[in-house]
Amino acid sequence: MQLLALGLNHTTAPLAVRERVAFSPDEITDTIAHLLERCGAASQGGIHEAAVLSTCNRTELYTACEDPAAARASVLSYIANKKGVPLSELEPHIYAFQQEEAARHTFRVASGLDSMVLGETQIVGQMKKAEKLAHDCRGLGVMLNHLFQSTFTVAKEVRTATAIGANSVSLAAAAVRLALRLYGNLKDENVLFVGAGEMIELCAAHFAAQSPKSITIANRTMEKGQTLARTVHAEAIRLADLPETIGRYDIVISCTASALPIIGLGMIERAIAERRHRPMFIVDLAVPRDVEPEVDRLDDVYVYTVDDLGKVVSEGKQSRQAAISQAETIISLRVGDFVDWLRLRAAVPTIQSLRDRANFIRDDELSRALRHLHHGDKPEEVLEMLAHGLTNKLLHDPTILLRNGEGLSNDDRDLVGRMLDRFYRRHDR
Repeated sequence: MQLLALGLNHTTAPLAVRERVAFSPDEITDTIAHLLERCGAASQGGIHEAAVLSTCNRTELYTACEDPAAARASVLSYIANKKGVPLSELEPHIYAFQQEEAARHTFRVASGLDSMVLGETQIVGQMKKAEKLAHDCRGLGVMLNHLFQSTFTVAKEVRTATAIGANSVSLAAAAVRLALRLYGNLKDENVLFVGAGEMIELCAAHFAAQSPKSITIANRTMEKGQTLARTVHAEAIRLADLPETIGRYDIVISCTASALPIIGLGMIERAIAERRHRPMFIVDLAVPRDVEPEVDRLDDVYVYTVDDLGKVVSEGKQSRQAAISQAETIISLRVGDFVDWLRLRAAVPTIQSLRDRANFIRDDELSRALRHLHHGDKPEEVLEMLAHGLTNKLLHDPTILLRNGEGLSNDDRDLVGRMLDRFYRRHDR
C-alpha cells in the first residue's frame, strides 16, 4: 500500500482556480464514498483509504492506494468531472507526493509552514475536522490513521519547540490593517460581517477592538447570527435583508459557505449610488468567492480577496527564518520515524508468509511424529526425527536460494548472503 497526497494551494493556483475545486462537507462525504467504491480496482489505482482537506487556501486529497500513478489519474478525473474543470486547466496547478514526501508535505501543512499565514494555527483544526469526517465516512485505515495522528503530534511539537507562530499576522488582522490604511481609524465607520463561521468570529473580534461606530452580523440562521452578535455587542440581521441594507455599511467582511456569490454587481452599484459614492471597503474571505469579481471594477469600491490579504501577512517572514529552520529540522526527524514505520508495514506481508510457511512445516512434521508415536516408536527416536525434519525443511528454502540464485543477479545474491549471514551470526550461541 502506497501513501499519495495530491492537490493545489495558494502557491500553485490562483483564487479563480481554487474556488472551482473547493469541496463542501457534503461533497467530501460523496467524494470519499466514490473513491472507495469506484476506485478500489487495481486499474483505478486500488484506493482503499481516502480523506479530503478543503480550505480557502487549499484542496488536498490523501489516499492509501496500490498504484499511485493510476490513483492520481482517477482522483484528478473525478475532480475534473465533478467540478466541471477541464483536466488541461487543472493539471498545471496540481502537486502530488508519495510515501515519505507525502508525509513531509502533510507535516509542513499542519505546522503552518505551507500556509499563507506562516505559523497559523487554524489549519490544525481544519485538518482535525478533515480527519474526523474521513473517519466517519470509513475512509481511514491503518495508513491514513497513522499519517494523521503523526501529523498532529508533529504540529504540536513544532509549535511547542519553535517560535514559528510568534508575531504572525492573521488574515483577520491583515483585514484590519487594510481598513485602517483607508479610513485612518474606524470610530466613524459601520462594519458588516456576512456569515457567522469561525473566520468571521476572528474578524469580528479584531474589528471590535478598533471600536467602530457599529457592527452588524448578517447570517442565514438568525439564531447563530445573534449568538455571535452578543459576543461583540453587535446587531444581527437576516442574510435575506442584505440587498436593502448593505448600502448603510462602510466596511463589509464576508465569509460564507455559499457555492455562488451572494454579493453581486447590481447590489453594490445600488449601494454606491445610495451612499453618494462614499467609498466601501469589502473583504471577501470565502472560497468560492462571496463577491462577484466584477464588483472590483467599480469606482469607490475597494475589494480584497483572501489572496490579497496573503500579500499583507507575508510581510515579516524573513524575520522568522530561524524558527522555520528549526521547524524543518523537527519535521525531517519525524519523517524519518514515519519512513521506519512504512518499512515495517511493507515487511508485514513477507513476515506473515514466513510464519505461514514455518507453521505449515511445523504442522507437517508434528503430524508425522505423532503417527510414529502411535505406531509405538521410541519417543526419543521420534523427537530426534522431529528435530531433524524441522531443521532440514526450515533451512531448505534459504539453502536453495543461496545455491541456485533462482534468477537473482550477482548483487542480489550477495545481498541475500549478507542478510542471512548477519541473521545467523546474531543468533549464534
